Amino acid sequence: MNTADTAHNEGPSAFAQAAELELRHVSKRYAGQREPAIGDLSFTVPAGEVCVLVGPSGSGKTTTMRLINRMIPISGGDILLGGRSVLTRDPKELRREIGYVIQQIGLFPHQTVDENIATVPRLLGWPKERVSARVHELLELIDLDPEEMRDRYPAQLSGGQRQRVGVARALAADPPLMLMDEPFGAIDPINRTRLQDEFLGLQEKVKKTVVFVTHDIDEAIKMGDRIAILREGGVLAQYDTPREILTHPADDFVAQFVGADRGLKRLALTRLSELKLIEPNGRRADASDGAQRVPVQTSVRDALSIMLSANGDPLTVVDDDGRVEGLFTLGLVEQLLADDAAAPPPGDGSAQAEAQPASQGRPV
Repeated sequence: MNTADTAHNEGPSAFAQAAELELRHVSKRYAGQREPAIGDLSFTVPAGEVCVLVGPSGSGKTTTMRLINRMIPISGGDILLGGRSVLTRDPKELRREIGYVIQQIGLFPHQTVDENIATVPRLLGWPKERVSARVHELLELIDLDPEEMRDRYPAQLSGGQRQRVGVARALAADPPLMLMDEPFGAIDPINRTRLQDEFLGLQEKVKKTVVFVTHDIDEAIKMGDRIAILREGGVLAQYDTPREILTHPADDFVAQFVGADRGLKRLALTRLSELKLIEPNGRRADASDGAQRVPVQTSVRDALSIMLSANGDPLTVVDDDGRVEGLFTLGLVEQLLADDAAAPPPGDGSAQAEAQPASQGRPV
């Protein structure tokens, strides 16, 4: 694999690489249908980034994912993983090198957690010692006690634990690419938010290339380094970072799809730590007139909600040690939105061409 197409994680972890994914003029036509399921789809996902496919029903989100792993034959164009066409690969071999996380999780009910996670490494013929060590490493990575959890069966796990084991199984063979088809769609809102946050934290460690399908634009904005918004028929309406899509939607379709509240959605992409906060009483201090305190890593959207609940009074922003960083006011929100609106778009947002490195995706 070309080293230019890989992303490497620092440190001793076994998570070695992610591969660039490129779709070149991909099309899919089904026999007997007048219109193609996908007409002419091109975009590039840089190694180590999360690309979210989102769009209305019939836009080809899941079809695109199934073309990538050759579950269905491609009608035209090409798909390259790490610079190599997937069409030149044996389909079974290719699928064993791709991690999968699906909505219903898909754990084998009569196998233990250990056996579920070890599925692909065993198919690949890994030695028993290596498989056991890998299962142990992954359980620690997803914050499950290996000694306590590895011999349990799926029915003995909570829904959140089963989802985490599903992610561990997807990572087991250290795949260069992960495909996630509405993985959090069947989970209640509270656990869904928690699992989304856990996955983003995990992605910061493993830096895999991920194609993530959802119908929820808010989830797309939260999870994606880039978002591909598809129209009916698999037509790419816009491919860009969440911030650029919210600030500069390509057309009326995109603007309507992301919603009239896209200004508020933009606020969720910025942390208080990114703002030039107002110094209390004109200088730095360790206290601020009894104003409500919020952590510096709070999103601007959440801080605004807290501020409005406090009758619009300024909030005191503090660091991890409780030291005051400054004041957050409504004027800072107005300035942030004005700056975003005034910023020129970086180029043609329809982005059928290759994507450039994302400078401002989701906040970390």
